[in-house]
Amino acid sequence: MSPPAQNILLSGASGMLGTALRRALAVRRRAVLQLVRGPVSARGQLQWGAGLAEPALLEGLSAAIHLSGANVAAHRWTAGWKREMTESRVQSTFALSKALAGLRRPPRALLVASAIGIYGNRGDEVLDESSAPGSGFLADLCVQWEAAAQPAVDAGIRVVHLRFGVVLGTRVGASTGALARMIPIFRLGLGGPIGLGRRWMSWIALADVVDAIFFILQSPALAGPVNLTSPYPVSNAEFTRALAQAVHRPAILPVPPFALRVALGEMASETILASARVFPAKLTEADFPFTHPSIEQAIAASLAPPLPDNPALS
Repeated sequence: MSPPAQNILLSGASGMLGTALRRALAVRRRAVLQLVRGPVSARGQLQWGAGLAEPALLEGLSAAIHLSGANVAAHRWTAGWKREMTESRVQSTFALSKALAGLRRPPRALLVASAIGIYGNRGDEVLDESSAPGSGFLADLCVQWEAAAQPAVDAGIRVVHLRFGVVLGTRVGASTGALARMIPIFRLGLGGPIGLGRRWMSWIALADVVDAIFFILQSPALAGPVNLTSPYPVSNAEFTRALAQAVHRPAILPVPPFALRVALGEMASETILASARVFPAKLTEADFPFTHPSIEQAIAASLAPPLPDNPALS
């Protein structure tokens, strides 16, 4: 039987976002039951296989947040890595949704990670949650990913697909984000726009992601896809300029797009080189209060000295 205090199920808790969310839940005194891939190493953890094979362990949850998935930007998209990205998202989402749907007391909400990659490469087109999916491997993967939660929808669970933009954060615990990999390059004065810098980048500050997730948990009217992006997407040139100014270095050396395609292949074409001008229509209409709505504010917050690690929150 599930301990009554464990009322949030969380998978993917070891990544940058998962770690930040887990710590925020602890600060808010919300107990967490973590689904982990490896052996259980601490209280409040449950191994994936055991958790889904014994549904009674999941009874009494108020909500579930599913963030697991192989890193899209880990390396080139070989056939094997594409298969891993698909299986780690689609199969796990379906298995968890089916397990939750079969509970006597299913959670009221299931929040599942997704991505604005579902819109594909759309140039200057303005996109929101009502926009149709785009084309390409990543867009197709996101469509399958979101569809895999249908068993939970059919069971009456409020399902929210968290369509993440580029999350701007540097380090949380042992986990780092994309910005952390860019900063050393820019501090050396070697940063620059990609090509002419016209591609749209839809981003969100890490703190706003965490706050938005709590906001969604407490907003029963929010369901289906929800874009987690700032209301102010920027061009690659604007982002480059803001980061360069933040580290007090020039950023005048353009990065040739063809070089990224040669080095990273399809992954570069569908992520770094894709243009998606995405707006968070649902969060804006629900009056979600962004604390870092501008790119300058988000970068400044990311560059601020990290808080000391607290073992109690790790």
